[in-house]
Amino acid sequence: MLCWPLFSPGLQGAVLASLVPGVNIIRMLLLGLGVYHDEGTIKSMSRHGDRRELLKGPLYYASSITLACVFYWRTSPIAIAVICNLCAGDGMADIVGRRLGTEKLPYNRSKSIAGSIAMATSGFTASVVYMRYFASFGYMEESWGMILRFLVVSIASAVVESLPISTDIDDNLTVSLTSVLLGTFIF
Repeated sequence: MLCWPLFSPGLQGAVLASLVPGVNIIRMLLLGLGVYHDEGTIKSMSRHGDRRELLKGPLYYASSITLACVFYWRTSPIAIAVICNLCAGDGMADIVGRRLGTEKLPYNRSKSIAGSIAMATSGFTASVVYMRYFASFGYMEESWGMILRFLVVSIASAVVESLPISTDIDDNLTVSLTSVLLGTFIF
């Protein structure tokens, strides 16, 4: 998203900017299906070293960023919410949860209170920073109302990520869908 202002406006710029994460979709598919072999990449992007894991979380991650870029682009707060909650929010939830997550959530013992707070806080903070960044280029107007809506989306994304459904549905998918669906209603 930092580089989005370098691209031309409209669909052409959005498509060109989406090529980087879009290439990762192809890469995840080739690696996950076993067409291409790269053990280092598989180990770095999977939890258990199984190439088929790349067809879930990492593929959803790359797809979410690509689709947010193409469909929402730099004038939509929805793009900001999706990418910031997925990248900054979910990323920090994992880091903080592993380091400081001794107190577990009562409804999901595999998630921590610290991780959930870190997710909401990081996703929200990154969203506000990118809102201000894009506003400085004139792509959107910053407002207290938009800041409040980013807070609502970040909290909702953190709540959905904390639910014990992650064994059935990957959180890279649920966080993205929550940000898109809620963002569509409130932005």
